[in-house]
Amino acid sequence: MTYVEGYENLIELVAAGDQDALRQALNEMPSADVAEYMDEHFEVYSTLTLMQLLEPAQQAEVFGYLRPNNQQEIASHMEVGLLAQLFRDMSSDERADVYALLDIKLQDALMRRLARSEREDLLRLASYEEGTVGSVMTSDYATVPTGSTVEQALKKLRQSAPEKESIYQAYVIDAQHKLLGVVSLRQLITAAPIEIMDDLMTKDVVTVNPDMPQSEAARIISRYDLIAIPAVTDDNLLVGMVTFDDAMDVVEEEDTDTMHRSATVGKIEGGLRDASIFMLYRKRINWLVLLVFVNIFSGAAIAFYEETISAYISLLFFLPLLIASGGNSGAQSATLMIRGIATGEVAKGDWFRMLGKELAVSLGLGITMAVAIVLVGSFRAGPDIMLVVALSMLCIVLIGSMVGLLLPFLLNRLGWDPATASTPLVTTIADASGVLIYFGIATAILGLPAAGA
Repeated sequence: MTYVEGYENLIELVAAGDQDALRQALNEMPSADVAEYMDEHFEVYSTLTLMQLLEPAQQAEVFGYLRPNNQQEIASHMEVGLLAQLFRDMSSDERADVYALLDIKLQDALMRRLARSEREDLLRLASYEEGTVGSVMTSDYATVPTGSTVEQALKKLRQSAPEKESIYQAYVIDAQHKLLGVVSLRQLITAAPIEIMDDLMTKDVVTVNPDMPQSEAARIISRYDLIAIPAVTDDNLLVGMVTFDDAMDVVEEEDTDTMHRSATVGKIEGGLRDASIFMLYRKRINWLVLLVFVNIFSGAAIAFYEETISAYISLLFFLPLLIASGGNSGAQSATLMIRGIATGEVAKGDWFRMLGKELAVSLGLGITMAVAIVLVGSFRAGPDIMLVVALSMLCIVLIGSMVGLLLPFLLNRLGWDPATASTPLVTTIADASGVLIYFGIATAILGLPAAGA
């Protein structure tokens, strides 16, 4: 059954109220699809009813896929004992994420229902700062003791597999829980049963620190094509593991945040769909008001060249084209630089190299666009005006591109987020400078008295 067929069948069964058929359909559907249905048709009591029809293991999986605000709502309406059982069946990292959503009273009640080891693990994972490796890592990793044989390691993995998030890699540890090496499931299956872990394992292990930014862990996993990466302390104690799917979630989250910042929108907690009107207003208004005042410079520049405009009113015809071209070229340049810096493709030491390259590219763009606007606009104005327009287009595209290139670099040098050099900010700066360039060139070439003279 396809996703669409399963989804439609689920809708029909819910409407019909056939509990037995509904239970069978829910347990046969992928957990992610069930969670999507619950999110799309969310109502706390009906969702709780549907969850009770699921097997415990799938119930935990489905709950982990739900939107955070829906998780919080369901948890607050569940009986504490049932919530504790749900937590036991969840993966450790998802359990910590949900725990952080709960109010203090419910957290305390939940803790009293969990075993000591579960409490300690939950509190440890929940203690890491948001945005760090520790906040996304899991403690459900597989380990084998140093000195054990392949046969002993496989036996241990078979016993612990149901509780682990992944057994494709097992970490070899000593008595102090320090990481000594890593061995893959492929190695264990193909090795002789009597072979010792210390001879089989890979000792040069790529690791991350739990206090590192989560984006760094995602970058390392992508760079080395890893299934998972161990998280160790400064003393090499193994404390967690970041899996490939966790890294994908981090990349999606980071890309969304970068896109929001590049549009001068702050981080929206809980997602766009569930954000309140006031939150959306608050996340957008600050930059918009600031850019209003910045745009005053464009108006002031036009007023400054009032005599030039009065003498050659046809100049106004080309103003929107020129200003938009500068903003567009700047936005393109800024987007490329922000992404290059974010992925590590462009480093601080590449400043002069990128400057020279961008100068060559923007010069070519400016010449091409100048020729295009002359061909299109020659019917509207004479040769003198078209000369002004062509030179202005070349200069405006050059300046806009330079602003788009340099602003992310400058912010990165200052230790600020390069994404703050957003498209609206770059466009606004390019607009103001474009007005000055255009009417400045017009005043010089057309033989008019200097503005304000």
